[in-house]
Amino acid sequence: MPDHAPAPPRPWAPALAELERGLLQRDVAARALLLAALAGEHVLLLGPPGTAKSELARRLQRLLPGAHYFERLLTRFTVPEELFGPLSLRALEDDRYERLTEGYLPSAEVAFLDEVFKANSAILNTLLGLLHERQFDNGSQRLPVPLVCLVGASNEQPQDDSLLAFYDRFLLRVPVQPVDDAHFAALLQTSVASAGAPPAETLIDRHRLDALRAQASHTTLGDSVLGLLLQARQHATHTSQSVSDRRWRQLVELLKLQAASRGTPEVSDWDLWLLPFVLAADPSHVPGWTDFFMHRVAQTAPLALDGLERAVNAFEQQLDIERRAPADAQDDSAGKVALARSIAGPTAGESEMVRITSERAHRRYSPVHIEARVAQTDELLERLGALHSELVAVAHAVLEPARSHDWLPPSWLAQIESVHLGRCEHLAALLAQLRVTRSGFADLPVDTVLTDRPAPLTWQEA
Repeated sequence: MPDHAPAPPRPWAPALAELERGLLQRDVAARALLLAALAGEHVLLLGPPGTAKSELARRLQRLLPGAHYFERLLTRFTVPEELFGPLSLRALEDDRYERLTEGYLPSAEVAFLDEVFKANSAILNTLLGLLHERQFDNGSQRLPVPLVCLVGASNEQPQDDSLLAFYDRFLLRVPVQPVDDAHFAALLQTSVASAGAPPAETLIDRHRLDALRAQASHTTLGDSVLGLLLQARQHATHTSQSVSDRRWRQLVELLKLQAASRGTPEVSDWDLWLLPFVLAADPSHVPGWTDFFMHRVAQTAPLALDGLERAVNAFEQQLDIERRAPADAQDDSAGKVALARSIAGPTAGESEMVRITSERAHRRYSPVHIEARVAQTDELLERLGALHSELVAVAHAVLEPARSHDWLPPSWLAQIESVHLGRCEHLAALLAQLRVTRSGFADLPVDTVLTDRPAPLTWQEA
């Protein structure tokens, strides 16, 4: 396939590169985290300790100039003062119950709460309002908080039904796993040492953020995206996953912001790569949603090519049978070959007389037989060629928008390329194999006296 045209500049690429710097297999988490921050949503990272969850949150804070950062590990013994600030003694003297929030969660733009579901009910109830309404009740006052994005982390999703409301406050819920075996050597050789302050081109100031959110409000959903979201709702129903009306609306707002960040006025099908991390009820459902996107948008659903492969092999095996078929019983060609080898002596393998005699020892075929076999092969070649052209066209149609999408994780793009390029290469190999077989049929020994016609080849299509 020809190389695609150079991609236009991607405005968010520097920020994504800074988030991923030195980290392996974190392309999905980094993209979800940055999009959540741009949209003012919260992210839950689900995975074991030591998988760079807190590091991603710290890097996100450094991308927002002037943003305050707050981080805590929660346990069942954590008290509200550790998150929301100590009580003000001066206020207590005036019979007011107020906290000193400076330096604590109510004053932070980016926060990271590890083991977030282990907090007690007093903390969780306050967090519910803080995350959803971005308001903090401090004494008799309800004050707005500057929180842009709260990153929660946990080893597992909550099992207690009383925590489901808090779980639902995280619009994006992203599984994070240790690096796989293929990346283990790179893990041991990659440094994650801080490179100091992030480069200026990676920073996202408030003016840029406000402009993006204003632009997102003018972004629309096309018919194709609406159709896919309807299919997504049906998929959720069939898999017994409950998705609230609020979550569907939040998803659409996030998709609009993603489209606006790409400078387009309409959400595209490819923006739906976020579905697994918004709609999955729990991490076990993420692969099913990923397949939903891959099959419907990236068109990677398996194709039944086994029947064509069996057909190509059937023709090849038939050619081998016909090449090895002995001459007719009454023909004494075999004896002539033995005699020729005896005459030629030790160099029989190189003797022209042996070669000619050997050829005559094999069965000869009528011109009608050879013509029929070539015609049957040509018919299959035509089917394979048409399918190959179709798959090449599909690959172009899929890979061009996939490669130009600003947010599609590179690991997903690699999977999509592997499927489509693999299909094209497989069909090309079958075509080459069948062309060789066709030449073999055309070169079978011919006897112009014969007039027999071969029976058509059959094979199991599926």
